[in-house]
Amino acid sequence: MASGDWQRKVAEWLRGRRGPDDLAVFCVNLAMVLVLVNVFVHVWALAIAALAILVYGMFRIQSKNLGARARENEAFLRALGPARPWFQNPRAAWGELRAYKHVRCSSCKQRVRVPRGKGRLRVTCPRCKTKFEVRS
Repeated sequence: MASGDWQRKVAEWLRGRRGPDDLAVFCVNLAMVLVLVNVFVHVWALAIAALAILVYGMFRIQSKNLGARARENEAFLRALGPARPWFQNPRAAWGELRAYKHVRCSSCKQRVRVPRGKGRLRVTCPRCKTKFEVRS
């Protein structure tokens, strides 16, 4: 078999599929963590749960129902909420937390980022243009 032949076959098989999204990657990573925990505690239910989560993650990667998978992924990302940056890039999230403080606008509840350690700051909300003071 020529080297380009298997690549063409894989590309044909993947046509019309979305591939790994955030929820699928989370499922595969969670399954790997459960398998590692199971190495030490030896609980058969944990192994079955890890296998089921892994199968679901692989199903998501190979599914051709793109609309349903996109809606599920969006619901997952909404459920993560503010914890999302900590899952995607923990190092950058830690740096963001140390360098900036996040405050909410008193009128429209928009989140505004202000630098830490600058004392009292007068902030203008980017959404409603309300001015308010915060301590950074």
